Amino acid sequence: MIKILLLIAILLSISGCATYQPSDTNNICNIFMGETDWYEDAVDAQKKWKTPIPGMMAFMHQESRFFANAQPDRDWFLWIIPLPRKSSAYGYAQAQDPAWDEYTADGHAFDVRDDFGDAINFIGWYMNGSSRTLGIKKSDIYSQYLAYHEGRGGFKRKTYNKKPWLKKVAGKVKRQSQRYQRQLKTCKAKLDDAIDGWF
Repeated sequence: MIKILLLIAILLSISGCATYQPSDTNNICNIFMGETDWYEDAVDAQKKWKTPIPGMMAFMHQESRFFANAQPDRDWFLWIIPLPRKSSAYGYAQAQDPAWDEYTADGHAFDVRDDFGDAINFIGWYMNGSSRTLGIKKSDIYSQYLAYHEGRGGFKRKTYNKKPWLKKVAGKVKRQSQRYQRQLKTCKAKLDDAIDGWF
């Protein structure tokens, strides 16, 4: 009996360490109801950077579909030898090495890209920086995403004008943000109660 209880305890501890993966990524209420810690992290990022939760979540939806260890595909030489990945993008926010290095040097040295709270904080930090240096309103999700994808230098040079496909993606992210915003209005009070309940 003791061995069975010990085995159950071990299995529960292992399952408790499993990374949360939302099944319905198009509904922000279902995402946050499935893991209220994520909502708390999103609220923290919103308060710190004054960036909209629906916009940050729409970025993450586009970049990784909320997979913690998302990475770009890699090509294979002769179907055997793996070639380098197309970029250094990694994690929930698909942050590339230069941007992540800048972020960690700005007082976030212990943050990691495959942690949801750190990743959404990075997105808020990046949007805040784009607002400060490029004058993009934080509510302008379309332009914010173009700056996120192309980098701030690329946005200044308007490199997105040579990428019609990217403009379509930015429009898609904007619409996803609007959808999330409508949904969040219906469950925000319940989510606030859920995280307040811990205190």
